[in-house]
This record gives sequence, C-alpha cells and structure tokens, in this order.
Amino acid sequence: MIKTLVIACVLAFGAGPLRAQDGYPNRAVTLIYPYAAGGSGDIVARTFADLMGKRLGQSVIVENRSGGSGIIGTNLGAKAPADGYTVLLTTTQAILNNRFLFTRLPYEPTRDLSFITEVCAASFLLMTNRSVPAQNVKEMLDWARTDKVNFGSWGTGSSGHLAGAYLAKLKNLDFVHVAYKGEAPMAQDLASGQIQLAIGTLPVARPFIHSGKVRVLAVLGDRRLPSLPDIPTFAEAGLPQPELRPAGFYVLMVPSATPAPIKARLETVAREAVATEEFRARMATLGLTPVGNSGTQARENYDALYPLQRQLVEVSGAKLD
Repeated sequence: MIKTLVIACVLAFGAGPLRAQDGYPNRAVTLIYPYAAGGSGDIVARTFADLMGKRLGQSVIVENRSGGSGIIGTNLGAKAPADGYTVLLTTTQAILNNRFLFTRLPYEPTRDLSFITEVCAASFLLMTNRSVPAQNVKEMLDWARTDKVNFGSWGTGSSGHLAGAYLAKLKNLDFVHVAYKGEAPMAQDLASGQIQLAIGTLPVARPFIHSGKVRVLAVLGDRRLPSLPDIPTFAEAGLPQPELRPAGFYVLMVPSATPAPIKARLETVAREAVATEEFRARMATLGLTPVGNSGTQARENYDALYPLQRQLVEVSGAKLD
C-alpha cells in the first residue's frame, strides 16, 4: 500500500510540469528583434511572427530592442524567463561576429541560448559604381590594383566590412574602408560615386541597380540569387575561399533552460511558417533565402561558421569596444 502511494506521488509530481506545458501557449508570445523597426530584418521578423502566431493559435508580438550592435536585444532574449513566452529572432552579427568584435558580451550564445531554427539567410552583393571600368570580378581586381579604392560598408565589423577587408588582404589591394551608420547612406554614396566599391544587400541596392547607377559583380554565398540569376557567386568568379562564402542568417532562439516540449513545439511551428508560400514569396522580394532547418542543424551551421568569422574579424582588425 505504501509503495503504491509513493509511486502515485512520484507520478503526480513528475507529470505536473508536463501538464502545464501541454497548454502552451495560452497567451501572447513576445518575439524580440534586436534592431530598429523599418529595415528588411524588421520585415522578416513581422512576417515570420504573423505566420508563426497563426500556427500557435496566439498572437506573436514583435518587440524591437535595438542598440549595441544587436547586443541589447539579444541579451534580453537570453535572460528572459525560460517559459516559451519570450523568443528571440537574432542575427549573425549579434551571436557570432560580436564574439570577436567585443572583449566581453553579457551573454554566451551557445550556453545561454538554444537554437530553434534558422529562419532565413541573407546573401551579400559585391557592387561597384557605374564609373568603375569593370564588368566582372577579375576586371575589378585588375582595376583596383592601379589605385586606392574607397570601399564602403554599413558599419565597422559588419559582414560587408569583414568580407571587403579579407578580399583586400587576399589580393593585396589598397582599400580605404568607409564605415557608414547604416546601409542606406552607403548605397546612396556608392550610386553617386563618393565610394567606388561596397558589399551590401539587394533590398537596399535594388533601386540603384535598376537605374544603372550600381553594378553587381558577385554574390557572397553558396548560390546565385533567383532575382539576379546572371550574377555569379565569388566561387564561380574564381574566388573559392570559404571566408568569401558565408551568408548572414536570422535565427530563432530561446533561453537554454526552456523545457524541451516547448522547444519542440516552437521548432515545429517555426519550420511550418518558413515553409509557407507566403513567407517564401516575401523573402524573395527581400533577396533572402528561407531555411527552416532543425535546431540541431542550425547549431551545426553556427559551429561551422565560427572559425571563418573569427578569421574574418582578425584579418579586418576591427574592434567595437
């Protein structure tokens, strides 16, 4: 009789947390995006949150918490209650580049956070002003060896800056780095000829590409963009170095102590949201590639990118503190 009562008590107490999780979610979920509203990343966050909310049966509310190169919002996501009601959509910059750009971060990505899925990947474009006498990467490299080149990025330590610095060292080129506070002013100066070369994204550069003021020479990534099918990757242009292939990514994460059943639920609905035609069509307009892999695969990709990003930061000499 006593043994039966003990077993019954153990089962009852052991089942309590699971019963609480069975009803998840029973209220709105907050999705922290660690950058300001209005950019292409914000569009990703809001499109994804809407589709994910429909599958969870609750609203998913985007909260923009910008500042500190993505550190402020990412730290809030990492330190949030581990109950599934606060999730984080963050980026390569915040959880990878910043590990090498800052001496110390208030969070350790692989300890404090768990990967749920890579939502989408961003491919970057190598672009020149139309006055540059180069129609392809080889011609650009030949031209760049003859003079100093003003090379723009959307900020010190950004993916564009790191790739440009690596390319300059690889080919012994004299690039003068011009760091902008955002991609829009960089693209405007590239179009006007204030800088001759830049690495940026399709959504911002698109109007200048269409007007003929900016020429795209190559894609930084593993595959061509469907919207620019004639533009080769760096590897296809004769630069197969792995440091010139990483794309940026948007990844959904939760505090690492979040219960496994909630993580599994979030992964399922997140991957379903990414797989929708609505999401894929919206990402195509932004020049982004939907991913929707498993949390395990997302972590494996992160681990593979880690040494490449460390190398890129070391080559650039960039520091943000």
